[in-house]
Amino acid sequence: MTSTADRVVIAGAGLHGSALAYYLTRRGVKPIVVEQHSVAAAASGKGGGFLARDWGSGPTTQLHKVSYALHEELARELGIKSYRKIPVLSVEPGRRGKRTQDICPWLDGEIANSKYMDRDGGAQVAPLELCTKLMDAAVASGAELRIGTVTGVVKSKGAVSAVLVGSEELPCSHFVVTMGPWAALAQDWFELPVPMTGIKSTSIVFRDEQREVEPFALFCGEDDRFGTHLEVYPRTSGEVYLCGIGGSEYVDGERLRAGELPPGSVHADPARVKAATQSFNAMSKRLGGEPAVVQACMRPCPPDALPYMGRVPSLNNAYMSAGHNCWGILWAPVSGKAMSELIIDGQASCVDLKPFNPGRFAPRKEGGRGRKRGEESVGEQW
Repeated sequence: MTSTADRVVIAGAGLHGSALAYYLTRRGVKPIVVEQHSVAAAASGKGGGFLARDWGSGPTTQLHKVSYALHEELARELGIKSYRKIPVLSVEPGRRGKRTQDICPWLDGEIANSKYMDRDGGAQVAPLELCTKLMDAAVASGAELRIGTVTGVVKSKGAVSAVLVGSEELPCSHFVVTMGPWAALAQDWFELPVPMTGIKSTSIVFRDEQREVEPFALFCGEDDRFGTHLEVYPRTSGEVYLCGIGGSEYVDGERLRAGELPPGSVHADPARVKAATQSFNAMSKRLGGEPAVVQACMRPCPPDALPYMGRVPSLNNAYMSAGHNCWGILWAPVSGKAMSELIIDGQASCVDLKPFNPGRFAPRKEGGRGRKRGEESVGEQW
């Protein structure tokens, strides 16, 4: 069990690092968060922020349900103005016809049809607001935010004794990697396979400052005219966020470890901006026009689309919470809470972390398929 005298070092000040810092400080632990660029510099500041309670499957079902409830708690605790429940529609692009059903009032252009996907299990939050307020609350409770680049670790007796931040050795009792796609760097630090693909995608934001945009989240079918598969999220601020623009670039772990596309250096694809603008303008005369914001971010995806969450095998004080793919914003609260429980109590109690073991891609040793006493092999192995 840790104590307030121990030094927890967190690498990364996106949503997962900020949520972990927040939940640690709620229990009296004051971590040091090391961030290369700025708080919410990557997908945590540029993602859509859609939340879905019942869209999980298998081991992620628990993450969806528990974290969905935690988002509502955090909205109350931190005064998150962008949080709200929102109905979800499925929209079929194309020309209007007799069967076209009008549900969303600002879909006043060409759509073939629309229907409800989820009436009461959807919500949304602006991730930049959430991430900033989580970190601000953590710092107000004693956490420390440092701008610097984690370049490696110092190991001693099966543990990480210090984190290398530039040329400085930062002593630690616990070290947690919450670096999104750049958690691929931990492969060399921990001598552990951390397969990761960074999926670089463009997003755009429109603004309607004249009147409130009625709350409907849209999941649009393939628009063959523009090569888009739009997701549309109007926000409480009057912003209308669009992703699902197509043309995503897949950045492999080797490129990530080589330092390509660091946080703050991921830029939009102009061709996809044009395609998304044309597609949305066809669907919404009222909200269409030219986007006010053009941006891109990179979401982290392990090969099995499950996050890395847990202790690193062979190191008794190193942890990972990264690779949350397209549900990183939704899963941030439960990830932060579960990892804080793991660090403080020795195990997570709010969810089961076993399916997300960071060591699951390590080569299997020969044998080991016989009897076990816990994790210890007993008797003949084959």
